[in-house]
Amino acid sequence: MARDRWLALTLEQRQKFPPLCPDFVLQLRSPTDRLQTLRDKMREYSQAGIRLGWLINQADERVEVYEPGEVTTLVRPEQLSGEPVLPGFELELAWLWTGD
Repeated sequence: MARDRWLALTLEQRQKFPPLCPDFVLQLRSPTDRLQTLRDKMREYSQAGIRLGWLINQADERVEVYEPGEVTTLVRPEQLSGEPVLPGFELELAWLWTGD
């Protein structure tokens, strides 16, 4: 989460489970995960206010990108950009789809 959101909390709130949704969420689907369960979880995060979420599904070679009000499905993306939530951050994924 952005530092300013963290600093806006009281000291008491910071010492417990904070009443905030993170700005960014990444879910990796494992072979035992049900896709629908992960999608439901990502929708919950979206409703709670995440600004960017990635559901990486290696088995289906897809990434679902969750942004306010929309979900975009990418097929075998070579990289993902964290802009504007994670300025300058890019996640390289080309290696993930090759199986090497």
